[in-house]
Amino acid sequence: MIQRQTNALEPTVIGPLLEELRKECQEHRFSVAPNPCVGAAIISGDRVVARGFHERWGSAHAEVNAMNAARAAGVDEAEWDAIIVTLEPCSSEGKTPPCLQAILDAGIPRVGIGAVDPDPRHSGAAVSLMEEAGLEVCVFQEPDTFEEENAAFCGWVSPDRVRAARPWTIAKWAQTRTGQLSPPEDVGEGRWISGPESLAEVQVLRGEVDAILTGVGTLKSDDPRLSLRSPGTGEAPLRVVLDSYLRTPTDAALFRAPGTEESVGEVVILTLAGADGPRWRALEESGARVVGLRGDEEDRVSLVEVHLWLWEQGLRRVLLEAGPRLLESHFERDLIDQVRVYTGDVFGGEGVSLGHTLAGLSLAARLDRESGQDAVLEGFLLQED
Repeated sequence: MIQRQTNALEPTVIGPLLEELRKECQEHRFSVAPNPCVGAAIISGDRVVARGFHERWGSAHAEVNAMNAARAAGVDEAEWDAIIVTLEPCSSEGKTPPCLQAILDAGIPRVGIGAVDPDPRHSGAAVSLMEEAGLEVCVFQEPDTFEEENAAFCGWVSPDRVRAARPWTIAKWAQTRTGQLSPPEDVGEGRWISGPESLAEVQVLRGEVDAILTGVGTLKSDDPRLSLRSPGTGEAPLRVVLDSYLRTPTDAALFRAPGTEESVGEVVILTLAGADGPRWRALEESGARVVGLRGDEEDRVSLVEVHLWLWEQGLRRVLLEAGPRLLESHFERDLIDQVRVYTGDVFGGEGVSLGHTLAGLSLAARLDRESGQDAVLEGFLLQED
């Protein structure tokens, strides 16, 4: 394969391009967390022929998306002179194959990197392997900029967080303007606060997590399905219910067979070890997997044990869809990493308000936007593990 000479790795060329890629990939930061925001570009001669970004958790990384975009643009691999990427390519397999291998397979001779992977378990590994394979590798190290734009990822790979052995947890709830999680009885059948646009967004979010976590209180009051429907895509997440005393109804909607264009994950009920035997068996006969865990000082299932169990199952991104009590308990124990809050155009409602809790959160990054008639707040929490 004949490669042309290119100045793609010169600082005057790569600097502005890296800055553009970093800014563009920030659009996806809440969809990929705890993964980092990464952008990539394919260069042919003196042209940027394609760009790609890591857009959602569990999906293709930026390098692969950039390569696919170059192919779609009709640029043959033989014309790819360099790939520029804001972060060192991954060198190990996770939810996707390693991008390092994709670069080697494509025969790209030059790689420009904006920052070395801050994860000490992988830092510099891809750089060394590419150099050993004969690629020209230039690292334009900008650690301060990367860490500022990817604080969530840097915290996720820190030694303290790795030792914590708990999944990245996203707390999602809908509230009225006064902070109640249940609307007045004459609004949304006493159940729905969010509009159709927001409900569709939640389906997409469900397709981007490994599990949905809820409590038996929510199960008994709302009887949710916690299923995956359009426009959500991907594998349906595990449905996990915290139920210390096995109060889950055996005829709950969770146990119904999936309907048309609906997919459902396995139902797991986490309860106190040694809980009521007949109820345990009845729920298993209904289709649940029941798991006994240790209790806390209030004789309820320990949330620390719950999150350790989730981690041990290989679940890395979890969506908490619950009522105010379980949400507050998670906040009190620093078990929430990210929030998405929908505030509908509704006043009043039932139950306690989470307004005070929300106002007191310290966020490392924040995005305020709109979804139909709803206001949406997204953010990463600042916390110490």
